[in-house]
Amino acid sequence: MKEFSMHYGTGEVKFSLDPALVLDELVINEFPALPDPAAAVLEAIRNPIGAPALRDIVKPGQTVAFIVNDPTRIARSYVFLPVMMDELNAAGVPDANMRIVFALGTHRAMTEAEMVEEVGETVAKRVKMYNPDCHDESMLKYFGTTSRGTKVGFSKLVTEVDHIICTGGIVHHFFSGFGGGRKAMLPGVAAYETIRHNHSMMFDPNAVIGKLEGNPVYHDQVEGTEMCRPSFLINIVLDEEKRLLGVFAGDYVKAHLEACKMVDQVYGAEVEREADLVIASCGGFPKDINVYQVQKTMDNAWCAVKEGGVVIILGECREGSGSAHYEKMMKEHKTPDGIEEALRKNFEIGAHKAYAVTRLMKKAEFILVSCMEPDFSEMLLFTPAKTIDEALEMAYKKLGPKPTITLMPMGAITVPLNTRPTK
Repeated sequence: MKEFSMHYGTGEVKFSLDPALVLDELVINEFPALPDPAAAVLEAIRNPIGAPALRDIVKPGQTVAFIVNDPTRIARSYVFLPVMMDELNAAGVPDANMRIVFALGTHRAMTEAEMVEEVGETVAKRVKMYNPDCHDESMLKYFGTTSRGTKVGFSKLVTEVDHIICTGGIVHHFFSGFGGGRKAMLPGVAAYETIRHNHSMMFDPNAVIGKLEGNPVYHDQVEGTEMCRPSFLINIVLDEEKRLLGVFAGDYVKAHLEACKMVDQVYGAEVEREADLVIASCGGFPKDINVYQVQKTMDNAWCAVKEGGVVIILGECREGSGSAHYEKMMKEHKTPDGIEEALRKNFEIGAHKAYAVTRLMKKAEFILVSCMEPDFSEMLLFTPAKTIDEALEMAYKKLGPKPTITLMPMGAITVPLNTRPTK
């Protein structure tokens, strides 16, 4: 037997397995961190992909809005924003002509302290910062309707400037393929109804992790964004330690596609074959703070498990489900099919997480090791366990004493792309 250790909350759990049963242990691929991130940013914005240099796009005296990630998506914005702002200053654009608009989507407004933490104290003192409100019609401008029926509206905080610059980090996304790129606009600063209709396409068989071409969610987002086209983009790729691995700047579509290639190289995993049992950790706090966040790990583990297999998720969930809308949907409809039927009739942001979680349970049993009460976990359709040993005992009872096993100690970010199933 061999002892293994995985993160759980702010600590870790240890367990023993027969190493002969382990098919794969998935971790991110090793890439060197950039030795001088600021220099890499400057190089990227002066030699961009598919677009002129930033200082050649923005003319003296024009206005600029930077769309910046909110705290739910790590981007290290404080690294690249000062470099970009200094470059614009040199091109004749004063700080007074720049603003930061946070890509909240349907998330809550950020506090002043959160804004400062996201962009850094120096940047926060230089420019004004804003929270868009996807529900405030007086602050939304509409541009038209996409070919897929999405009525496209964006915050006036970005539509009333000369240039929009999209920023952010990129990771895989469970139904729009990848984050980054156009997502700074849609859903980032879009109207609620724009976001709601776009996200309702998540039922499509092509709306899956790591897939852009043919994914209707992605194509609809790009089509909508084209109606208020950003002038420039900077996206970064980080490792597990939040060090910069790559900087991609330029055209918001072309540069993003190049960045996605690196995301696959860093976070994509080739697995030998689907396993009977997958043991996955979210990576500890805050990745396992609630079920809403744990779902990302579930999606990745789903790609690695056999039909009819078992997935053990190590997710503390100290804040429970993470969404009142999600809980309400689970209490009212109780089964994966019932939830899907309800959402197809009336798609609602937040409640969609109920579908995102329970659709995975059609393929495999999900045993959740958490601090939540067992009855509450069962209401969410998990098999509850208080310890990893209890979870393993349940798995062996179902699968037999010698199941094939895949380990995912970085379950929130490692994606088994070669076994990605369709819905």
